[in-house]
This record gives sequence, structure tokens and C-alpha cells, in this order.
Amino acid sequence: MRTRIPWRKRLLVRLLFASVLIAACSVAATAWLAVTTTTSALEEEQGQDLAADNKILAQLSGYAADHPDWSGVRHTVSALAAQTGRRIALTTADRTLIADSAVRGTALPPRPAAAIDPLHTDTYTESGAQLSGIDPRVVGPYRLSAKERGDLDAVADKERYCYDSYGIRTTVAHTPSGRPYLVDDDGTDTSAFRSIGCGGLDDPLMAMKKGFLGATRTEAKALTTLTDLVRPCLRSKDLDLAGQLYLTFDQTGRNPVTGSFLLTTKQARRDQAQTDQLAKGCVTGARRTQLEPYAAPAAELFLGLGDQTAPRFDMSRANKAKIVGAAGLVLAFTVAVTAVVATRLVRPLRALTLAVRQPPELHTRAPVRTRDETGLLAEAFNDLTERRERLEEQRKAMVSDIAHELRSPLTNIRGWLEVTRDGVVDPDPALLASLHEEALLLQRIIDDLQDLAAADAGTLRMHREPVRAADLFEQVAAAHRVAADAAGVTLVTDADGTVWLDADPVRMRQALGNLVSNAIRHTPADGTVTLAARRDGDGIRLTVADTGKGIAPDDLPHVFERFWRAEKSRSRRTGGSGLGLPIVRHLVAAHDGTVEAASAPGSGAEFTLRLPAGEAPADVS
Repeated sequence: MRTRIPWRKRLLVRLLFASVLIAACSVAATAWLAVTTTTSALEEEQGQDLAADNKILAQLSGYAADHPDWSGVRHTVSALAAQTGRRIALTTADRTLIADSAVRGTALPPRPAAAIDPLHTDTYTESGAQLSGIDPRVVGPYRLSAKERGDLDAVADKERYCYDSYGIRTTVAHTPSGRPYLVDDDGTDTSAFRSIGCGGLDDPLMAMKKGFLGATRTEAKALTTLTDLVRPCLRSKDLDLAGQLYLTFDQTGRNPVTGSFLLTTKQARRDQAQTDQLAKGCVTGARRTQLEPYAAPAAELFLGLGDQTAPRFDMSRANKAKIVGAAGLVLAFTVAVTAVVATRLVRPLRALTLAVRQPPELHTRAPVRTRDETGLLAEAFNDLTERRERLEEQRKAMVSDIAHELRSPLTNIRGWLEVTRDGVVDPDPALLASLHEEALLLQRIIDDLQDLAAADAGTLRMHREPVRAADLFEQVAAAHRVAADAAGVTLVTDADGTVWLDADPVRMRQALGNLVSNAIRHTPADGTVTLAARRDGDGIRLTVADTGKGIAPDDLPHVFERFWRAEKSRSRRTGGSGLGLPIVRHLVAAHDGTVEAASAPGSGAEFTLRLPAGEAPADVS
């Protein structure tokens, strides 16, 4: 009856499920890795692009801060474009082209990247940032002359030596206008060390009190102009300027700024913070007015990728559809390949299952179409079938042989008993001796079968003890001496007296007796049967050799099979029951040994028993 396998337990379904699961995990892992890697690469590239953009913006802002117009900017734009690989274009607010690194006629990007206006945007104080305020590089009328720089550098050197005397290591740096200032080893200013008494450069008012240089001639002139520019704004806000504006520094960016003592002309109700904010607004506006002639007008900066194509990872609907489609194709291909492979794997298994389900008496073979593991399984099944078929044939032959062997003596016994009962023959001693011989033959066959059954079942009883090989040979030879003399065969024993076995003496005599009786039966008159025992490495080798006609090469592999006889006529004159040699093989195997036969036609046969060596008893010298 055919058993139906549930779908979830079928090999094909399991293979398909496993392949789909593996493919899905592979696709997911690959997609995750691709997205992660692409995102990381894009972030890194965007960071590099941002750094390049900031560099371009800072340098062009510096150019605008140092030049009154854009007339000479083309060289700077070309150099920056070559360094960064970006397209750089500058236009006025109304999109009039100032400079462009691209070929003439190339369309501008849709949106400007940034506005360049050093009077309103500071790209110098903090790298990579766009702060509101005036770029410190817009120096204008505050730029120091060479003589003024030299005088201030001398003061800076004195201040540096002063700090050195206190163990404070400082270096001299310069603002965009050329004014020097001191910084310590980590790049910070020295304002924290003012209490020492060396400072002055970073506070012009303090410098003037100490006799150092305060505002230089150039700075004083510029401050006077700035004071005149800021007064109208302060007055409009009810603020009055009591004195001249002075020069100070922003301690974080080292930017020169201006300030003053502010007094209100009217007692307006406002707090100090509001007053400072209003004053700061007036000063900043006045500074822009003062510096405007020295800085280039505001411009718009356009950035592109030049001849490169911008990499973009756009998770749009179309790209999502592409990813889903690719994953679907991978899964479909995986399922198709798995289905083909699984079908090829399952087909021989189904054929093998069909062969197994056939009736045993048919001995059906499975077809072998491949040389893989499935093909090897089919070959193993076919070998098993062949062995089973041979065993079945041997079983049938054995049953027939047992029936034949038992029938002959039983027939003889029954026939003689019947004629004796009917008074045809008198029960004389000769008849009784013949019947007794037939009974002994039956007993021997039954004993042999019982021994074989015990050996097959593993219940053959063994009583091992130290046995001298020479004594064993003498006992066997004595038991078969009469039969040998009657057949005209000479029995010879050749055993080393030091050879000992750890064996059951009864079972070993039985095994050797079967070999000797066979040898006597197949040796002609005046022949010789020799029993020899020798050491063979770590073991013992026992041989029983005769000078008979030998065993044919085709018959040699079958001599240890049950009920096999070279004489097919089953004549007891040339063959016994066919159980002697199988019993020998089992008895030797029970002693952890092996037996083999060797023969050449016309030169007799030799049976060799290889057994483990035993130790002599302690009381034997």
C-alpha cells in the first residue's frame, strides 16, 4: 500500500523552502550591505564635496574682502576649479556672469550655492561656517603700513620676552590688517595672563596707559572717519558719543572691532542691554559704509560637478520598483533552479522507493542513472538485492540439501526395519551394525546443523585454556589413524613444541578433525596428510595439507559454503555432508582467527588456520 507523504514533509517542498529562504536572506543581506555601503560612500563624498564647497566659498569671500571689484577673479576661479574638480560660476544679483570655469554658453545650475558678501557674511572666523557680520579680511583703511607693522612687531617681541620670563611660551600671530597678537602653545590668546603685567597689544587703551603703542596713525585716521559716520545714527536713537571710538579685539576670532564709552543725552527708559544693542547696530552699519569701497560687490556663487555625473541614491518609486523587480527575478531564478535540481534528486529516490515496494520474490533492481550519492545509494540497493537473491537461493539449496542428507539414512533405516519386521531378513549383527552406522550419520548431520545454528546466533560455547599445538595434533592424528590406515594414507605431524594456543581444545579438535577427514577422503592410497604448526609473527599458523588431486580454481571460492561439494553427484564416497568446512570457518572465527584454502589441480590442497598465539602455563617449563 502506497503511503501518501504530506506536502510539508516532501523533499521537493523542503528543498524549495530552503532555497527560497536562503535566497531571501541573501537578497536582504546584499541589499542591506549595498544600501549601507552606498550611503556611507555618499556621505563621505558629500562630506568631501561640502569641504570643497566651503573652501571655494572661503577663498572667493577672501578675494572679495581684499579687492574692490571682481575684475581679476577669473584666474582664482580657474585655479579653484582645477583643484576641486567643480564647476565654479560667479554672477551679480541679476545673474550677469562675472566668471565661469565652464565652457562659454554652458547653462548655470538652477539655484546658487551661496551668496558672497563679505560685508554681511563672515566665512573666516570659523572654518566651514557662515556667520553673520563683517568678514575680518575686509580691512580697508585699517590696513597698517610697513613701518607701523614693524613698530608693533617690536612691541610684540617685548611682550613675548616678558611672557617667556614667566615660563609662558608664546608666538606672534597677525590679524588681516597686519596687527600682531600673541598666542600660547595651544593656539589660544594670552588674555588670561593679563594679571602678569605683560599684556597690551590686545587692549590698545591699556597699551596707551602703559606707554605702548595704542591705535596707529592709520587706525586713528580710520577711527575718526568711523566716528563721524556713526554719530548721526547714535543721535537718532537718543544716544550720544562722549569721545572718540577706540580699537579693541574679539578674543575668539582675533578680529579688530571698534567701541566707545556711550552716554545718553536723554534719560530714556531702556536697559543697558538694549542700549548696547542699539549702539552696536549703529557702529556695524557705519563700518559697512566705511568699508564698502574696499570690498567687491555682493555676488552669487554657482557650483556644479564639471564633467562628472553626480552620484545619487534616489529611493524613488521607480528605484524601489527596480529593487523589488531584481529581488523577484533572483527569487524566481532560485526557485526554478532548485525545482530542476530537486526533481533530478527526487526522481531516482522515487524509483528506488518503487523498487523497494515490489514483492520480495521479484528481486527488483533500481535504475542507476547518475554517479552521485543517489546513484551510489541505488547501486548499494542493487547489491543488497543481489545478496538477498543469492541468500534466498542458498536457503532453498540448503533446505533441499538438508532434506536430501536426512532422507538417505532415514530411507535406509526405514527399509531395513520394514523388511526385518516382515521377516524377510533376520536381524543379524551385520544388519544392526549397518543401521547403527546410518543412525550415527543422522546424529552427525544434526550435530553439525546445531553447531552452525549456534555459531550463527552467537551462542557457540567456548572454554578456552592453554593448549600445546603438538599435543593437539597428536590427539587428532590418533583419532584418525585407523581411517588413514584403511585408506592407505600416511598421517604426519610437524609441530614446534613451544607453540601454544589459547583455545577450546574440543572445538579445535573438531575443526582440525573435519580438515583431516576431508584430506584423507580426497587423498589416494600411498598419499600423505601433513599437520604443521609454526609461529607467524605475533600469531600461530596451523596447516593441514594433502597430496590429493586438489581443488579446481572455480571451486576454490565456494569450499566454505554450506552443503557445497565439488562432487555434484553428492556421493559419500567422494564427499561428506557439505557442513564440515563451514563449521571449521565458524570455529576458527570464534577463536579470533581466519581460515583460507589454497590448491592447484593435481598437487593437493592446503588449509591454513591463523590464530592468536597463547602463553604456556606457569607450571610448564
